[in-house]
Amino acid sequence: MYTGCGTAIVTPFKDDLTLDESTLRALVKRQLAAGIDFLVPCGTTGESPTLTHEEHLRVVEITLEEAKGKVPVVAGAGGYNTAEVISLAKEIQSMGADGLLSVTPYYNKPTQEGLYQHYKALAGTVNLPIIVYSVQGRTGVNVEPSTLKRLAEISNIVAVKEASGNMSQIARVIHEVPSNFHVLSGDDSVTIPLIALGGKGIISVVANEIPAEMTKLTRLALQGDFLGARELQRKFLPLMEINFIESNPQPVKAAMAMMGLLKPVFRLPMVPPQPESIQKIEAVLAELNMLAHRKMQVAG
Repeated sequence: MYTGCGTAIVTPFKDDLTLDESTLRALVKRQLAAGIDFLVPCGTTGESPTLTHEEHLRVVEITLEEAKGKVPVVAGAGGYNTAEVISLAKEIQSMGADGLLSVTPYYNKPTQEGLYQHYKALAGTVNLPIIVYSVQGRTGVNVEPSTLKRLAEISNIVAVKEASGNMSQIARVIHEVPSNFHVLSGDDSVTIPLIALGGKGIISVVANEIPAEMTKLTRLALQGDFLGARELQRKFLPLMEINFIESNPQPVKAAMAMMGLLKPVFRLPMVPPQPESIQKIEAVLAELNMLAHRKMQVAG
């Protein structure tokens, strides 16, 4: 189920900082029309730390309503309090989500045994498939390959979103886990080498902007057409990179605003990118002919 390209979808807000439900529905419909393989609401890209409990569930609910079973919906449910994560996961399960993406506990920096026990407890209280999200750069803790090997023995822990940025570690993870445990990239720019090593896809940020193109890149790589995948990589690498010129999701939401997809509204501590970053983002979009006004000029 978790093969190919999944979008870590952004959460749009109105000018008054409330949830923009109509825009969220439009974004989900755009993803479906582009042929995305699965959707991941309420991840870090979705600004989940700033969502209230009710808003978190509402974002998941809207995504499920629009997806209508056409693609799996893997909802974010992670945090540093295991009991709270379990409670949220149970609610998400009751809503009919297809799976969970659960980031490692952050700030309190558990040991490898603590990580194992955290995920074991979560897996023991819900029936949903769970994707472990390892992103040391954000959480301060790394899920080591040996720990993932242990976690893979738990039946409903089925995959890892590996965002360590360490290709040697990714290779070791793929070597350690069984073939039915999927290793997914957490970084758009290394999707191709991860798949070449035996990975199964990507949970993507750039797919918010180019869902069809990122899905095609991923599928080409999975089919062994690395020449075709590299052509798309060469074209869109500047976009993949500019999305992280500042903390995610600040750049991607700014870019989507320039594309006419949402309003550039953030909740603190997220803020709009700095003017010099905005200029760089705009330049990349202009080069790709993705600016809303450029498209209107071409159409006219």
